[in-house]
Amino acid sequence: MRMKFILSQILLYSTLYLLARCEPIEDKQALLDFIDNIYHSRNLNWDERNPVCSSWVGITCNYDNSRVIAVRLPAIGLKGSIPVNTLSRLSSLQILSLRSNGISGTFPLDLLMIPSLMNLYLQYNNFQGPLPLDFSGGRNISVLNLSNNSFNGSLPFSFSNLTHLTSLNLANNSLSGDIPDFNIPSLEFLDLSNNNLTGVLPQSLLRFPNSSFSGNNISSPSVPHPTTLPKEHSSKFSLSAILGIVIGSCVVAFVSIALLLVLTNRKKNDDDKSTTSIPQKKEKSKKRMVFEKDENSRLTFFEGCSLAFDLEDLLRASAEVLGKGTFGTTYKAAIEDATIVAVKRLKEVIVGRKEFEQVMEIVGSIRHENVAPLRSYYYSKDEKLVVYDFYNHGSVSTLLHAKRGDNRIPLDWETRLKIAIGAAKGIAHIHTRNNGKLVHGNIKTSNIFLNSKLNACMCDLGLATLTSPIAPPVMRTAGYRAPEITDTRKATQASDVYSFGVVLLELLTGKSPVHSSGGEEIIHLVRWVHSVVREEWTGEVFDAELMRYAGIEDEMVTMLQIGMSCVVRVPDERPRIVDVVKMVEDIRSVDLGNGLSSGTRSLGSTRTTTPNRTPISYVGEIGSSSV
Repeated sequence: MRMKFILSQILLYSTLYLLARCEPIEDKQALLDFIDNIYHSRNLNWDERNPVCSSWVGITCNYDNSRVIAVRLPAIGLKGSIPVNTLSRLSSLQILSLRSNGISGTFPLDLLMIPSLMNLYLQYNNFQGPLPLDFSGGRNISVLNLSNNSFNGSLPFSFSNLTHLTSLNLANNSLSGDIPDFNIPSLEFLDLSNNNLTGVLPQSLLRFPNSSFSGNNISSPSVPHPTTLPKEHSSKFSLSAILGIVIGSCVVAFVSIALLLVLTNRKKNDDDKSTTSIPQKKEKSKKRMVFEKDENSRLTFFEGCSLAFDLEDLLRASAEVLGKGTFGTTYKAAIEDATIVAVKRLKEVIVGRKEFEQVMEIVGSIRHENVAPLRSYYYSKDEKLVVYDFYNHGSVSTLLHAKRGDNRIPLDWETRLKIAIGAAKGIAHIHTRNNGKLVHGNIKTSNIFLNSKLNACMCDLGLATLTSPIAPPVMRTAGYRAPEITDTRKATQASDVYSFGVVLLELLTGKSPVHSSGGEEIIHLVRWVHSVVREEWTGEVFDAELMRYAGIEDEMVTMLQIGMSCVVRVPDERPRIVDVVKMVEDIRSVDLGNGLSSGTRSLGSTRTTTPNRTPISYVGEIGSSSV
């Protein structure tokens, strides 16, 4: 025993020693010195007790966590000058982004002393004064963005020493004088627009578009005219030669036009054939979110959020429409630094800024494994955005109702049961917030996502109180809404329980809450389940994909009972969500007599021998009170 204790202590201290070695102590202190000596309105989680590489906002380390290689702190409310001898001590720093803040003072010269610095983003700040005469210290810089500041003076010729420079943006400053002949072969992007530059544009920069120099007083170099031949050497054409040239030109023009018409007509026919005979597979459209931004509004992040980007990043991000829901359109946004988030663009928000921010603060403070965390929000007069984590596994709705066929991987019973338990726990936690008065208001399978651990996460809570009421209910929400709710802003915790009951029925049946029977008839899931239960048969209730698994019938019947108790018409007769959590968790404790209560099954389990129509008369009593 003593030997085991000694070995365990050795292992413990060895682990702590290795962890200590992996922590970049010097870089950590440099960052603390920086943030302690500059004003910042956003509360960062830079605590010396926490590991810098894994938990600090905006910090990226190298593969072995021995050095800091990137600092991204856009739009966090930095004000004042950059403290000297702080960030310049990050000897392995490659990327520094301090854009969209209120940093002032002259250009921080000591940043050029960082030997590994490649990308420097200082745009949208309040820097002023002339640019450094000598940029040779930053010879490894590839991207330099100093736009939208108040830099003045002339352009330093030392930019020519930046032999790795690929992008230079100095737009919207007060720079003056001539443009030097930089002659940087690696330069691919240049923007000097909206300054006070004068003179003639150097030959080496003629390859860039005119927009790179607009808003200045710059002229292009004059092009010498070709030398005119002496009169005695000029050719003299006879009248017949001139006539021949004219006729020949007309013939060539006629033939060219005829060929052009033939080719155009042939291309049109080919296009018509391709669109009528071979249906083309549509790719998901990827574009950018376009809207009019408010210069006085910025993204607001919540404490503990490790994301580091600003509104400019979202505007530049590649955006893919994920879906259009009750309260707006959701996009998958890929930020330039490889961060992927889900952004919901809200529609018809009827509350003012103060009330909107109050709701966001309540929702943003929730941290639970079964609630999707709200990371950030944006409010302006014309646009309202909310930002969540992006979940690769998608929504439960997509997993349940994706096109069914031979190649589909069914959502097995184990996963559905885990989703039910996780979603119930998430709703129960939501109902405890705001002194027990918080309501989700929009519970449906398209608002339940699976995280990396395949746990169900509730999303979109609290938005119902911010937007215009939807009446009559639209097709995609009608099946989830409790019968007593006529105004989505007045949802209750009891109506949340009703909506969750519909989710349980959806998990059991594999059917959408409102769906078509194949003809013009519209079927409401709750009514349909009631009608089948009254007949005391389950053959048509449970999803056919679940019927391949043996020994789960009693568990499905138990969940059916729970779901039907949640969707009774009288709100006071519905169970509380905390009771629902216990009931769903107890499904696995039901004694099935076959030892399956603690086991798990995967796809491909033995197919059940249960007949297609099994009587369940003991559910009928619940059905009779919940029509």
